[in-house]
Amino acid sequence: MKNVILAIESSCDETSASVCIDGKVMNNVIATQEIHGKYGGVVPELASRAHQQAIGPVVKEAMATADVKMSDLSAIAFTQGPGLLGALLVGGAFAKSMALALDIPLIGVHHMKAHILAHFIEEPKPKFPFLCLTVSGGHTQIVRVDDYLDMTVLGQTTDDAVGEAFDKCAKLMGLPYPGGPLIDKLAKGGDKTKFIFNETSMPGLDYSFSGIKTGFMNFLNREKMKDADFVEKNKNDLSASIQRHLIDMLMEKVELAVKQEGVNQVAIAGGVSANSGLRSKLEEMAVEKGWETFIPRFEYCTDNAGMIGMTAHYQWLAGDTAPLSVSPMPRMKF
Repeated sequence: MKNVILAIESSCDETSASVCIDGKVMNNVIATQEIHGKYGGVVPELASRAHQQAIGPVVKEAMATADVKMSDLSAIAFTQGPGLLGALLVGGAFAKSMALALDIPLIGVHHMKAHILAHFIEEPKPKFPFLCLTVSGGHTQIVRVDDYLDMTVLGQTTDDAVGEAFDKCAKLMGLPYPGGPLIDKLAKGGDKTKFIFNETSMPGLDYSFSGIKTGFMNFLNREKMKDADFVEKNKNDLSASIQRHLIDMLMEKVELAVKQEGVNQVAIAGGVSANSGLRSKLEEMAVEKGWETFIPRFEYCTDNAGMIGMTAHYQWLAGDTAPLSVSPMPRMKF
C-alpha cells in the first residue's frame, strides 16, 4: 500500500498544504498573507484569522491537484512548532479533526527540522553527514545532520535572527515590510564595500545580531545629521554593504564549523536562503574551499507544506506519530 500523507503548515503568515506519496512531494499549495505589510511586521491575531479563512480551500486544492481522496490518506501531518501560537493552533486543530474523523495517525513536525529536510524533496540531495545553515525570520542555526531524524545544533543566535536583522535594517532605511527581499534587490545595484560596520563577537559557533541593528541605526543617525537625504542618496550602497556584512558574519561561522566537524557538504535552508547574496557567497566559498553545496529551490526555502510532508514521511517510517492530545509548541525545542 502507498504511504499517502497530507501535510499542513501554518507556523507564521503562510497557509500551506501538500500531499506526499511514498516520500515524493506531489504539490505545494501556498496562500500568502498580504495584510501584514501595512503594519510593518506579522500581526499574530491577523495571521490566525487569515489561516482560518485559507486552510480549508488550500487543503482542498492540494487534495484535488494530487488526485487524492480522503480514503487514500495514511496520515495527517502538521507543524507542531516553533511558530506563532494562534497560527499553530489553527493548523493543529484542522489536522487533528481530519485525523480523528478518518481514524488515521497524526504526525507533529518540527518546523526547523523540516526546513533542513527540504533538501530531500528534489535532486541533488546531500549525503550524510552534512552541515546546514538554517536562516529565517526567527531562527539562525548551524546544524550537523547525521541522518533524516538525527540532527545536532552546533551553534545558534543568542538574540535576533539574521532575518530579523535584515528586516530591521530595512525598516531603518524606510523600506516596507518585509524588508529583507528589498535589501537583496537594492544591493544588486550598490557597492558592497562602500560602508563598513562593526561585527559582534560570540564564542564558538553562536551568533548575535541585535547589536548590528543598533550600530546600523546609530550610523544612519550620525550621517543624517550631516545630510538629511543621506539614506535616499545611498540606499543601494547601504543595502549592499549591510547585506555583505550580515552574510560575512554567517559564513565565517559556517567555515569554522566545516573545519571543526571535518564535513565538507554544506547546505542552507530557511527563508533567508533565498537571498541571492548568500547563495552567491556560498557558491563562491564552495569553489574556494572545495565544498559540495546544496540550496533548495526558492519554493522550498520559504515556509511550505512540502517540507512538512517530506519530514513526516521519515517520521512515519520511524513510527513517530502523535496522540490527538498533542499541543502546539511555539518554542518547540530542537
